[in-house]
This record gives sequence, structure tokens and C-alpha cells, in this order.
Amino acid sequence: MDILSILAESVRSALGPIAAIYALAAIGLNLHFGYTGLLNFGQVGFMLVGAYGVGISVSVFGLPLLVGFGVGLLCALVLALLLGIPTLRLRADYLSITTIAAAEVVRLVYRAGFAEPLTGGVYGLQNLAGGFRELNPFEPGARYGIGDLTYTGTHLWTMVVTWSLVLLMVGLTWLLIHSPWGRVIKGIREDEDAVRSLGKNVFAYKMQILVLGGLIGALAGCMMAVHQASIQPDQFKPQVTFFLWAILLLGGAGRVFGPVIGAMAFWFLMSFTDGLLKYLGSDLGLMPFLDGPDYGALQLAFAGLMLVLLIVFRPQGLIGDRKEMLINVK
Repeated sequence: MDILSILAESVRSALGPIAAIYALAAIGLNLHFGYTGLLNFGQVGFMLVGAYGVGISVSVFGLPLLVGFGVGLLCALVLALLLGIPTLRLRADYLSITTIAAAEVVRLVYRAGFAEPLTGGVYGLQNLAGGFRELNPFEPGARYGIGDLTYTGTHLWTMVVTWSLVLLMVGLTWLLIHSPWGRVIKGIREDEDAVRSLGKNVFAYKMQILVLGGLIGALAGCMMAVHQASIQPDQFKPQVTFFLWAILLLGGAGRVFGPVIGAMAFWFLMSFTDGLLKYLGSDLGLMPFLDGPDYGALQLAFAGLMLVLLIVFRPQGLIGDRKEMLINVK
């Protein structure tokens, strides 16, 4: 492996299905925080219920895939209502603590022994992608692309569907934010009391945005289930939400394309640091003191350092607006 191969693999990751799935989830988080100022640290919980809505419907009950997507979105709606009714009146810091705790409670419930007949417990669910892959117009075993930048037919199909959903949600976000409803949402972020003084029901608007962002997060979870063809509760730990926050801040909160650019940059960075460390250690032998598992820890450390440096020198993100960032801080 050489530097060009590492770069090619990094670009593949930046355009691949996982980057698309995280971009989709980050769009929902952008609605919560970037436009409304809600500190939601439980976005992974919406991804979990979306993924398991598909998994339980398809694997346990043998229902069609589209029904599974509908069940996943319905579960996200219920979760948003259960989470939002008691918490949206809390201050930002209390809201963040509550949402991360709620997401962890959901994960622990889904992996518990009493839930095993439905969720598979710690073992999760398998064989979830049959209906999705039957619609694949590409040859599953073939490779498509140019040079080193190629994907299997299965991955390409997931990419086409997921990036299409990303563009659809980006368009929906733009339309909503530039509507009178969107101006109220941005007003809540800037000065909640001023919006309330104008006679607007701030709680109702917050609930609407929590539901909408949660549904988009659940849609990302649905796509993760069919991409992997299996799910397991421990895939949905809090670190996924922190990845989403890193993606949002990297791209630029409160910008329509911020989550998209952030997801591509984040997975390019993660893949590049992983490939570079393995190249320096395994191929060149410059780090003989490291074992295989140590590369993952160093990868996160190097990627985290680069993210911190970017946030320090460009806190508004790659395409963010400094004025918008200052408003979010307020």
C-alpha cells in the first residue's frame, strides 16, 4: 500500500454508503441544533428504533421491507413524543443529559434478555436486506467505478438510494427553513423569549422539529439495517451521536449542506488516518511497538486532534458562517 492507495481508499470512504448514512442522520441533528438550538445528544436512539423497526418487521414477522421502514419511522415518532413532552421545557444542558440517558436506556432495553424474542438481545437480528437487494439494478458481484475508486454492485445500490435520500432531505430542509415556519424555528434559536412574546407556541415548534429530526435519524437507521443486513444493539452506543456531532461541527451547523460536507470530510479523515498508521506501522515498520488493536485507538486520537485543530482555527466549520456560529453560541 502507498500514499496514493490510501488517498483512493479515503475518497471511497468519503463517498461510500456509511458516509451517506451518517450524513442523513446528521441532517436530522442539524435541524435540532443548527437551526433550533436543541442540544440533542440522543440522536443515535432514533437511529436504533428505525433500524430495529426494519429488523423486527422483516426478520421476526416476515413483513415487506417498506412496511419495516414505516414501522421504524412510527417508532421514531413515538420516541420523539415520549422524549419531548417531559424534556423540551428543560434548559439546554439538562436537555442534553436527558437525551443521552434516554438513548442509552433504549439501547439497554433492546439488548435485554426479556426483549430477545423480538430484538435478538445481544445477538441482534440478521438477514434483513433480502427485499432491498432484490431491487438492485446492478450486478452484486461486479465492481463499478474508475481505477481504485470502485464499489461492488451491492454497495453502489445502497449509495444510490442513501445519497438520493440525503439530497431529498437537504431539499426539504432548505424549503422548510426558508418558509415562515422556518423563520420561527430560527427565531427560537436566537431568542426564545422574544418568539414567545409574539404569541408563538415555542413548545409546539420544538416538538415539531424534534419529531422531524428524529424521523430523519430513524431513516438513517433503516438504511443502516439494510446496508449491513444485520443489526446489534451495541452498534448504537453514544459514540455514534458524538460522531454525528463531530460531522455537524466539521461541516458547519446551521448550513443546509453542512452535514453532507461534514460526513464526507469526517470519513475521509477517519479512513486516511487508519491507512496512514497501518502504512507507517506494518509496511514501513516505524511503529513496531504497536499491536493491531492499538491502531484503532491511535486513529481516533489523530482524527480527534485534527478535528480539534479545525474547530479551533475555523469554529464555524468548513462551510459554516461565523455569524451563524456566534448566534448558536448565544
